[in-house]
Amino acid sequence: MNKEKKSSAYINDLCERAANAKKDICILDTKSKNRILLKYADVLRKNSTSILAENEKDLKAAIDAGVSKAFYDRLLLDEKRIDSMAQSVEEIAAFEDPVGRIENMRTRPSGIRVGQMRVPLGVVAVIYESRPNVTVDIASLCIKSGNVAVLRGGEESIYTNMILASMIRDILAGMNYNPDIVNLVENLDRDLVPVLLKRDDAIDIVIPRGGEGLIKMVTQEATIPVIKHEKGLCHLYVDESSVKDMAEQIAVNGKVQRPGVCNAVETMLIHKNYPWKKELLAVLMKHKVEIRGCEKTIEIMPGIVAATAADWKTEYLDLTISVRIVDSFEDALEHITTYSSGHSEAIVTSDYFLGQRFLKEIDSAAVFVNASTRFHDGGEFGLGAEVGISTQKLHARGAMGIEGLTTLKYIVYGNGEIR
Repeated sequence: MNKEKKSSAYINDLCERAANAKKDICILDTKSKNRILLKYADVLRKNSTSILAENEKDLKAAIDAGVSKAFYDRLLLDEKRIDSMAQSVEEIAAFEDPVGRIENMRTRPSGIRVGQMRVPLGVVAVIYESRPNVTVDIASLCIKSGNVAVLRGGEESIYTNMILASMIRDILAGMNYNPDIVNLVENLDRDLVPVLLKRDDAIDIVIPRGGEGLIKMVTQEATIPVIKHEKGLCHLYVDESSVKDMAEQIAVNGKVQRPGVCNAVETMLIHKNYPWKKELLAVLMKHKVEIRGCEKTIEIMPGIVAATAADWKTEYLDLTISVRIVDSFEDALEHITTYSSGHSEAIVTSDYFLGQRFLKEIDSAAVFVNASTRFHDGGEFGLGAEVGISTQKLHARGAMGIEGLTTLKYIVYGNGEIR
């Protein structure tokens, strides 16, 4: 058997085992699922030293590859981040189990009673890059929502992902459950991804989380339904009525706190009549943010880099921001509509009615008034964690938590009624 066939056999076997595990997870009640998750949280904390040792292997390879500081930060684990992962798992365990919930029950004139029941999606494949906490979050969310997980992380975090996935698989096996409820693709041959994406007989949905190239490849190759986690080309509009301190705090938080994540601000639009434009730019520069500005921005702050047409389309994932001075609220709306990826947009304003217009007229997954785009996160939204942030409109939109990993089926009660 040649190498290609061996590789295909590997991925096909994994898909078959994942599909067979659906029958095993669907019979788990809420208490059983919660016991698994609480055990996982405990194991993560008790084995932090082992996790950090594996993470160090990935970090060393990243340094050798010359990755950016933001990329390195996404990859990095420490005791605090491991504890945060464990807390996230505990929050998922404490969250209401949506599976089996009956909704919209009603009696029809025929006498039948019709309602809808929340059910798992089935086998959920997630393809993602760099951030190892995603492995823990998705495995935990899938277990709580009654789904089987197929995880394909990036090669840059393979050692960390392997130990995190092996821990939950060992817990499942140790509690006499099928370990194939959670599966990690350890063979990182990129030619295997299209094979995975065409297994619509085994996988029910695929969720890509990563760069534009990954999203495009998955969308083009998959015969499985795709929930896209597009790039986060997020905008902040500072209206002329904005409070100075609020505008500066939200701009700094949106760009500086964690520049390498998808809900960080990439473009800032400032109304021409906002009185503290120079001060706002200066506070970003004080935090070592590189500003790429339009001609009017350069007039305010000479010496900054001139923005090109490509900058308005760029997700920097770094301490870089594009800035444009706009003549009106309508100009800001037009710019956002033209360049937004549909992820998160924010306005800073003291005008209530303008804030309401922004909420209504901006067509993105999350829209903020006087708050940072950094809040677009499953944990911050009270979802416990997220499998991703969907930038499309079907079947889920925005931060996807437990309920986003379920769907509805109709249930009908009768007493012998016929049509």
